[in-house]
Amino acid sequence: MADFAHLHVHSEYSLLDGLSKIPKLVTQAKIMGMKHIALTDHGALYGAIKFYKSCKVEGINPIIGCEMYITKRSLKQKETPEDKANYHLTVLAQNFEGYKNLMKLITIANLEGFYYRPRVDKETLARHSKGLMALSGCVSSEISQSFIKNEDKETEKLTKTYREIFGKDNFFLEVQRHRFDEFISAHTPGSEIRQDLEKMAREEKQIIAGAKKLSEKLDVKLVATNDVHYVLPTDAQAQDAIVCIQTGKNIADANRLRMIDSPTYFLKSTDEMLDLFEDLPQAVKNSVGVAQKANITIALNKVAFPKYKVPDKKSADEYLKELSYEGIKKRLGNMNNNVQKRIDYELSVIAKKSYSTYFLVVADFVNWSRQKDIVSTTRGSASGSLVSYAIGITNVNPLEFKLPFERFLNLYRPTLPDIDVDFEDNKRDEVIAYVRQKYGSDKVAQIGTFGTMMARAAMRDVARVLSWPYSKADSIAKMIPFGAQGFHMSLDTAKRQNKELGALYKNDNEVKELLDLAEKVEGNVRHVSVHAAGVVIAPKDLNDFVPLQKETSGEKIITQYDMHDVEETGLVKMDFLGIRNLSILGESVKIVNKTQGKKIDLLKIAYDDKKAFEILAKGETMGLFQLGGTGMTRYLKELKPTSIFDIMAMISLFRPGPMNSIPEFIERKNSRKKIIFFDPRMENYLEQSYGVIVYQDDVLLTAINIAGYSWEEADNFRKAMGKKIPAEMTKQKEKFVEGCIKNGMTSSKAEDLFKLIEPFAAYGFNKAHAASYAIIAYQTAYMKANFPVEFMTAVMTAESDDPDKISAAVYECSKMGILVLPPDINESQTGFSIEDATKASGKQKGKKYMKQGIRFGLSAIKNVGKAAIEAIFSERETKGQFKTLDDFVRRVNLRVVNRKTMESLIKAGTMDRFGKRNAMLRVLEEIKASGSTLSKSISTGQGSLFNETELESGSSSSLASINAVLESVEEAPREEILSWERELLGFYLTEHPLKKVSGKLSKVVSTKIGDIDLFNREERQLKIGGIIASIRNTVTKVKKEDMCFLKLQDTTGSIDVLVFPKVYSTARDIILSDQIVVISGKLESNDETPIVIAENISPLENEKRESDVPQEEFEIVIPKSADRVLLSRIYELLKANPGDLPTYLVLPGGESKSRRIPVPFGTEKNPTLKESLTSLGCQIAN
Repeated sequence: MADFAHLHVHSEYSLLDGLSKIPKLVTQAKIMGMKHIALTDHGALYGAIKFYKSCKVEGINPIIGCEMYITKRSLKQKETPEDKANYHLTVLAQNFEGYKNLMKLITIANLEGFYYRPRVDKETLARHSKGLMALSGCVSSEISQSFIKNEDKETEKLTKTYREIFGKDNFFLEVQRHRFDEFISAHTPGSEIRQDLEKMAREEKQIIAGAKKLSEKLDVKLVATNDVHYVLPTDAQAQDAIVCIQTGKNIADANRLRMIDSPTYFLKSTDEMLDLFEDLPQAVKNSVGVAQKANITIALNKVAFPKYKVPDKKSADEYLKELSYEGIKKRLGNMNNNVQKRIDYELSVIAKKSYSTYFLVVADFVNWSRQKDIVSTTRGSASGSLVSYAIGITNVNPLEFKLPFERFLNLYRPTLPDIDVDFEDNKRDEVIAYVRQKYGSDKVAQIGTFGTMMARAAMRDVARVLSWPYSKADSIAKMIPFGAQGFHMSLDTAKRQNKELGALYKNDNEVKELLDLAEKVEGNVRHVSVHAAGVVIAPKDLNDFVPLQKETSGEKIITQYDMHDVEETGLVKMDFLGIRNLSILGESVKIVNKTQGKKIDLLKIAYDDKKAFEILAKGETMGLFQLGGTGMTRYLKELKPTSIFDIMAMISLFRPGPMNSIPEFIERKNSRKKIIFFDPRMENYLEQSYGVIVYQDDVLLTAINIAGYSWEEADNFRKAMGKKIPAEMTKQKEKFVEGCIKNGMTSSKAEDLFKLIEPFAAYGFNKAHAASYAIIAYQTAYMKANFPVEFMTAVMTAESDDPDKISAAVYECSKMGILVLPPDINESQTGFSIEDATKASGKQKGKKYMKQGIRFGLSAIKNVGKAAIEAIFSERETKGQFKTLDDFVRRVNLRVVNRKTMESLIKAGTMDRFGKRNAMLRVLEEIKASGSTLSKSISTGQGSLFNETELESGSSSSLASINAVLESVEEAPREEILSWERELLGFYLTEHPLKKVSGKLSKVVSTKIGDIDLFNREERQLKIGGIIASIRNTVTKVKKEDMCFLKLQDTTGSIDVLVFPKVYSTARDIILSDQIVVISGKLESNDETPIVIAENISPLENEKRESDVPQEEFEIVIPKSADRVLLSRIYELLKANPGDLPTYLVLPGGESKSRRIPVPFGTEKNPTLKESLTSLGCQIAN
């Protein structure tokens, strides 16, 4: 038996301090023959469940603990430097009661005692000490610090106090030895590092000497520990790197936390510990005695449903059946045999799995939200349940959409199925508040999640701490490919996939050092945050299941366990996700009700509205759920959808893998290709998709109906294929093919069928999920088509915090014939509002406009706050509209509507009815410069622009002076007015400065900014043009060379551009705000945020003379067999892809020469169009 147990161990969950990944840590302990190991991360239990499970797998006794922060005064006191200071204490759980008390202490420390660190005081420790034991702690402990200060009486007093708290036999004096003295000679005498090592060596000796003496005096056992922060000695540099990442330092910095100077913080063997403490062998052996006192058993995966009050003393099963029968009659009008058979079957499965309470809980908060007019939908497979539809959880009739219940729940499924619910993003918190009020705030929390250092981020972080120049690090980072959808790219895989990166790794020692170090920190936890959707509801105090804390820089209470560990503890995870498009739907319905008096029930809209399908066929998709974007819009124009099933299929096919089936789907839908089924047995479930495999469900049903799988086997098949492990995929293929052959299919056809379904098993959409989302997509199309002004008002309201999206919405309104009216001091509301636009100015000649327009609200203007708006509205409602600038200033409270607010209101155009913007600004300047009472009035918020007496006499020289200014000052140049709009509204409203040069610009760029398709995440060259909206100058970290980040904006959107020193040095003079430029560069996308790395920047006027965009032609050779139908189809495709490229059709001649016929409009030669033309038998000549 090993004579040592590690009792002071930090994992990666000591955030950016510990490096040890739990599996590696526990495996190494097993290799060393250890029977026990503790986990004592700083102030948290983040990794406790993962640690517990790993230890159990390896047959090691898991000791769950924490290195806690102890405050000398009360944890409630948070005022003095003494309260900021804290001491470490190693606390370990002996049993389940101790584990629960440890969770309570961690929760109290975070929710009540947090002050720079999560702290507890001794009184709190004493109240929750049952089942706990403690070691005195490292050098940062209260007792160790007393040893260092030679405070013998204080040390003795503290030891007695802790023994009283934990019990005489449950408190131990901890000693550590990191041999700092052995590393002193490696550093220059007098250097800062050497001095630090000398100090630490001296203090360590003081602590050990003091502990030995006190141990003998008070009969307290000594326990030797090693302050483990990484697993192997070779991990020391990587741990040093993450500490530098945490502190923002470089490895070369001397003045920082430097554990690397004594690289001894690894998981030492028993022999190494005995050697380290050869003078205190009993202290080493005592660690095992302490470890043997710990015996924790945590019951995992025992589901603990919230307590739902069922009326009339019914069981949950009975009540669910009652609600289901009532609900199905309300939704379907009757219950025929098929419906009753399906619903009774589902209820029997739910009852056998004991899940009825779960369905009742979810139905309760979803139906509450519906009663409050909060739009919701479900994601995932829940819509495959007729019970869910009947009781109001989902809005999809699974019988109509042919959705199998077993994809959601079957008797073989080992875990609780997810019912994930989406709500309006601005109402989500209301639903969570309802749940908290219903079940109790002590039983409800949001789930924590952990951000990890993925390949590119790890490499960039390590490059920074190694002092690499940004541009050099960036060039390496860009060599790391993106992972396939749903999979992260590892550095190890990247080196094998990218030959250039692999060669650099082999031949460049600096690159090798960088990547080796980055690989060691890759995947490590970096921070904790709030899960986007997860909420837990417990049957009793949450603290009996999980430790809690507040979100970083916020007040939301979250679990310290991630969603997987939360579920392991037995708690039921609910997903409440906020979706912006649901807010748009909800708001548009409210606006229609307000402006037209119509009450629209989205759930009663028929799926056959012609107007809705017309706008999809025209590609008018801006603002529509799941249907926007360049690629999707192009496909919809080709598809011309006519049913909800078409929308459902397109949402599902527009993904990697399935995308290749889109042209085939379009051809079959439009009867240009015959609808055939790979096997007649597949017709029943492929009928709605014209015989094309679209969904994961199609794969499952194929495995069941053709290969003879059970639902359990089919689900395992789906999961295995999704992981894309070659050996597992081969195994699954063999089983699938064998099953098909047994059921009458030939071997070759079975192989072909497997190839057909393989992409969908890994990337295909769940059909129930697609149905739910298709309904929302259709509802947005319906509202936009039938209530365009109301819908676009809702879009702009929902996107009011995103200038780019507002700009895109304004552009869309212009195309739709909706006049967007500027903010006005007398007409604007707080947000966007609808008003009569029949007599409004600003209309283009010859263009048709709708009768109603959308007025900008005052809240859209920067520097105009809520209080100022309320003051303006209050005065306007009480005494009527404002007549002049002076009338406005005299009436509003100038303490609230201050000078800065007034300037912003004027510059944004809200007071254009009173005069020229420049003149009104000059009036403010005149007042400021005069030093008169007027100036004091406007700056302090007293009085009027004009003296009351002077106003009464009418002979005021000041009044004459002011009027003279208003009349004589010329209006600001158009460019300056537009600049004010961009500054205060975030974009150009009345006119875009690119309008006059849009023709020139379109001829030299390769793409509009708004058309940059992030769906294709591959880095690629492009050329974009626009106006420089903002510039952030900076310098490189090492060489201090000038560089910058800028935002380039065109009429369709904006994008960030990174300009490295080499390009910046040549383009410095033209990188100016409001300058119109053309930028060539490479598109990069990290975390879905695109950025262009500039390679050349030039003014637009230079591009006119020296365009480097070659004049291409698009030549299409049509097949000899082409008939009118095919020519018509080709024409439609070209018409659906407009652009500037001259296009020609080549008609092959027989004996005569081929004819080259120009198409009467330009097109855009994109991959989708080329693919579609090729599928029709055409050849692309160039």
